[in-house]
Amino acid sequence: MKIIQLFVLGILLNTTLMNAQLKPIKYSDGKQVLNGLYIKAAEKSSENPSILMLPAWLGIDNASKGIAENLAKLGYNVFIADIYGEGNVPKNTSEAGKQAGYYKTNYNAYQKRIDIALYELIKLGANQDNIAAIGYCFGGTGVLEAARGGLKLKGVASFHGGLGKDTSRKTEPITTKVLICHGADDPFVSKDEVASFQQEMRDSKADWQMIYYANAVHSFTNPEAGNDNSKGAAYNPIAAKRAFEHLQLFLNEVLKK
Repeated sequence: MKIIQLFVLGILLNTTLMNAQLKPIKYSDGKQVLNGLYIKAAEKSSENPSILMLPAWLGIDNASKGIAENLAKLGYNVFIADIYGEGNVPKNTSEAGKQAGYYKTNYNAYQKRIDIALYELIKLGANQDNIAAIGYCFGGTGVLEAARGGLKLKGVASFHGGLGKDTSRKTEPITTKVLICHGADDPFVSKDEVASFQQEMRDSKADWQMIYYANAVHSFTNPEAGNDNSKGAAYNPIAAKRAFEHLQLFLNEVLKK
């Protein structure tokens, strides 16, 4: 238990000690101003491995900042994308549901915002041939859309993200590697959605893997999600630790350092 407690403590300390290292980056989609965050790797690398992060439905939060800091310490440059844009950041879950719902329905707009963020990361110095994308909840859905849209990424990792897509959409080949980290008891992703997604991965000839975490529901990586599984979204420190370790293995496979 001591290892898990230290892991949790490290994440919670990010907002007070480590977020100062995150640099605000203003960029745009036409007239819409976007506000991302960027952090350089703790140690320079000739390969310049970089990660595009897509946050959950409330936008850039403490959880995404903490994970970005931890990844920077492991040698990755990280850019946290702003999907909604200045003036559109949700104030509550009701607004978040509407905003996220728009981009899930209008997936082309979502893919465009992700592509713009990817371009911004490259402008910041990322090696365009050595980038992966990771996403949480709404952002987890986003990285799958990045893969479906053929964005130039070495791999995408989705954590407790929505998996489904409109059945009327054509299944295209997916060339980037895919990692899904999924709560085994997530009530927001049905068995049918999981089955359809897995079939999509087979049909798209993707190199994919899906890992289930016991006793984990939605938002299991977020320390601010509470601990009541009956609410459908809750933090699970054991699952969060395992998922981060699985992410490291995945990044070691798809990115050069």
